[in-house]
Amino acid sequence: MFRSLSLKRSFQTHLKTLIHCPQPPPPLPLPFSPIRTLSTASSSDSELRKYLGYTALLIFCGATTYYSFPFPDNAKHKKAQIFRYAPLPDDLHTVSNWSGTHEVQTRHFHQPENLQQLEQLVKESNDKRTKVRPVGSGLSPNGIGLARGGMVNLALMDKVVEVDKEKKRVRVQAGIRVQQLVDEIKEYGLTLQNFASIREQQIGGILQVGAHGTGSKLPPIDEQVIRMKLVTPAKGTIELSREEDPELFYLARCGLGGLGVVAEVTIQCVERQELVEHTSVSNMKDIKKNHKKMLSENKHVKYLYIPYTDTVVVVTCNPVSKWRGPPKFKPKYTKDEAMQHVRDLYKESLKKYRAREITSTSPDSNDPDINEFSFTELRDKLLALDPLNKDHVMKVNHAEAEFWRKSEGYRIGWSDEILGFDCGGQQWVSETCFPAGTLSKPSMKDLEYIEELKQLIEKEEIPAPAPIEQRWTACSQSPMSPASSSAEDDIFSWVGIIMYLPTMDARQRKEITEEFFHYRHLAQAQLWDKYAAYEHWAKIEVPKDKEELEALQARLKKRFPVEAYNKARRELDPNRILSNNMLEKLFPLSDNV
Repeated sequence: MFRSLSLKRSFQTHLKTLIHCPQPPPPLPLPFSPIRTLSTASSSDSELRKYLGYTALLIFCGATTYYSFPFPDNAKHKKAQIFRYAPLPDDLHTVSNWSGTHEVQTRHFHQPENLQQLEQLVKESNDKRTKVRPVGSGLSPNGIGLARGGMVNLALMDKVVEVDKEKKRVRVQAGIRVQQLVDEIKEYGLTLQNFASIREQQIGGILQVGAHGTGSKLPPIDEQVIRMKLVTPAKGTIELSREEDPELFYLARCGLGGLGVVAEVTIQCVERQELVEHTSVSNMKDIKKNHKKMLSENKHVKYLYIPYTDTVVVVTCNPVSKWRGPPKFKPKYTKDEAMQHVRDLYKESLKKYRAREITSTSPDSNDPDINEFSFTELRDKLLALDPLNKDHVMKVNHAEAEFWRKSEGYRIGWSDEILGFDCGGQQWVSETCFPAGTLSKPSMKDLEYIEELKQLIEKEEIPAPAPIEQRWTACSQSPMSPASSSAEDDIFSWVGIIMYLPTMDARQRKEITEEFFHYRHLAQAQLWDKYAAYEHWAKIEVPKDKEELEALQARLKKRFPVEAYNKARRELDPNRILSNNMLEKLFPLSDNV
């Protein structure tokens, strides 16, 4: 599913002015006597004039309403509505992340076409002390790249600059998207070492937030970068590598966009290869028995847990054997048979909720046939019927377990095709990273974490949909990475919890948001400190409560080199033009600008 940053000129946005028109008072009670005297006639004429005055005032208010709102030329024919949203100026952009959970409005959204334009933009912005926050594809659930003061997006700087086939290295502009890069270098027989779930991220963005794929022997994606070009406000364009200023290089690889605008990166690639993906269904007892073997023997492995069931979907990916070739396997069920239980539940639930008038969903002749929906699309539709009803969510989860049981089998393809994952529709997600021992001696804390999390869900009766996704990586040398470690053998587990936003109804989305943050808070209180778990930078949310924020700041200082990071921010971006509200709150500086 394509995901991208949402950018539009807003003609309707937050309400600025409400026009309150006076309302007439309630009618006076009738007199006890029907006899009309001169006095009562005079009073009646007075009342008539009063009501005529109110009528004239209402008409005046209506006319004022109509002509006060400066509709665009193509909307002049529209009738004014009381309390209509007042349009924003033409130069004001609304920029939101893909899930629609965070948005800002700005007059300054820059898209330079080359390095010279980017350098000029950063220099001028620094001279004027105006914001120019780097923002990528807008895929981060927490909107980490958004800034009301102004943003720079490198979508037009998306070229492959150089390919070194012998050393398996590519130099690219940072605005290139992952899928575009992979498509352009496959003719050289090269690809990336690992991938996140989706392919629409810009390289600069996926690098700066410490994104990752899965595989206990494979580090997060920032470890693939061996050289980078950084455009900084104070020092101009600097080149960093392991050989040239290694301390700043490692710090800036996962720099959260706060140290400079990443303009170019050199990536260490690997040979393109075919993988065999094996999807199977297991349970917690068997997972515990085979977990160490799973981590050590598979190049890529992830577990998908389904709340309120004992089902664990295991997905492994390994290179096709040169000697044995791809496995010969005939699936027991067709795709339609795997989907049938989910389709039946949707029809049954739709009929039930329509009868109870709980949902406003109604048949539409333009709707595609139910058989045309993918599994994730149909899951969204099912959840939309009653997303916070625990019993309904449990039924959906059981249907998903049945779907995976009938989808067991093998799939063969190139790594860039196989390692993706359909994450579903718009969603809230929180993902934590914590140590899980070493490759030679896993601690099993990763499975203990999951068991406690599932028990918490059931105890608190959280309407938690599937899946709870668990992945692993090797460590990173980037000190700001959640998986940073100086011990080469260390491995880290990444666990993501989720709540979908399968509706555009504002009230329902608000209720789902509140329930998700309750879910996240319970997990945080019970698990994060116990397992030394820290949130993914693209998924961390800034608390609104002052005490909670201070606690988070103190917690981040225990795990990350915050002082070194802030020192680099002062040196490279003294006017904080690259910063935004999130960075300022997570890493406050005493000399706030």
